[in-house]
Amino acid sequence: MEFFIATKNQHKILEFNAVFNNLNIKLISENDLLKPLPEIVEDGSTFQENALIKARFASKITNMPTIADDSGLCVDYLNGAPGIYSARFSGENANSQQNNSKLLGLLEGVPKEKRTAKFVCAIACVFPNGAEFTVMGECKGYIDFKLNGNSGFGYDPLFITEQGCFGTIPLEVKNKISHRGLAIKEFEKEILKYI
Repeated sequence: MEFFIATKNQHKILEFNAVFNNLNIKLISENDLLKPLPEIVEDGSTFQENALIKARFASKITNMPTIADDSGLCVDYLNGAPGIYSARFSGENANSQQNNSKLLGLLEGVPKEKRTAKFVCAIACVFPNGAEFTVMGECKGYIDFKLNGNSGFGYDPLFITEQGCFGTIPLEVKNKISHRGLAIKEFEKEILKYI
């Protein structure tokens, strides 16, 4: 069975593929299309709303069952920021280095016990017939004082869990404990009602 995945992020595609192969679901991405999708305006106020916006939009254009996720980092000391603005925390065309620098700057002088945070992931699935569902996953940890390792992407080099830093642990370990990994486990249970 083929599903479209509404993301241009190669890291996310790799993480999803690692799990969806077990379900006999082949993921088609924009790389497989003749022309890219138009830009999607993510104007929802929650991770779930933004995931649904992306999935509905892409499913309508591709006429395929579509998976989209919206995820981000929520830092308690910053009242949940960067949250849904994680990718563009330092501006519209921000990169990971700029976002991580801004985060470290905002947390300068903040002790470890006040640096608690969680990664959140919402996955939406939309079918051409209008059926849809969303699932969620969360992973708790804290923000380190410096960047660690070069695995993962985004805020991974700053996010520490009981199993270690997302920037240093192997992908197989990360997929078991991460917000996206946990959301995908929920997705696996839910998708069986539809396929």
